[in-house]
Amino acid sequence: MNREKAFKLLNEYVKTDSLIKHCLAVEASMIAYAKEFNEDIEKWSICGLLHDIDFEMYPETHPYKGLEILRKNGYSEDLIMAVKGHAVKDESRDSLMAKTLFAVDELSSFVVACALVRPTKLEGMKPKSVKKKFKTKSFAAAVDRDQIDESAGDLGVDMNDHLNIIIKGLQDREEELNKEGLSLL
Repeated sequence: MNREKAFKLLNEYVKTDSLIKHCLAVEASMIAYAKEFNEDIEKWSICGLLHDIDFEMYPETHPYKGLEILRKNGYSEDLIMAVKGHAVKDESRDSLMAKTLFAVDELSSFVVACALVRPTKLEGMKPKSVKKKFKTKSFAAAVDRDQIDESAGDLGVDMNDHLNIIIKGLQDREEELNKEGLSLL
């Protein structure tokens, strides 16, 4: 299992720029949390990167077609169960990786949306500015704010700390991706 192969696999199934950027943002947050929790960075990175691999081509069977794709490509069962748990609301999320993926999925894109309306984008972003946008229900209206609140609690992380970890992860990853000619924004 390596990140380069995972990115190639993602690009076989995901063609839209917006979904690729979402997957990269979730990957960035998973990397940040893998570092925070002293977990396998590459595995958590791949989990975030591939969590929506089937969403574009098979939206009606998401995440189940994705689970098949991941199994066929030899990914570990704990990674597969984390991917299942992010999309199946009443699925138990027993592993730390599964809880984390569920907690960062919506919020990563929300933070990116906040960055897109700031003149300095991710640079200098603080939890306070994200929380302010969070209260504006018309901003990124499709984001499930209740899920974001609940999932941070399930992860056992204070919302301020949760935002700090995600923002820092996105900032660091954006810098790395820019060197490769890619961007989260």
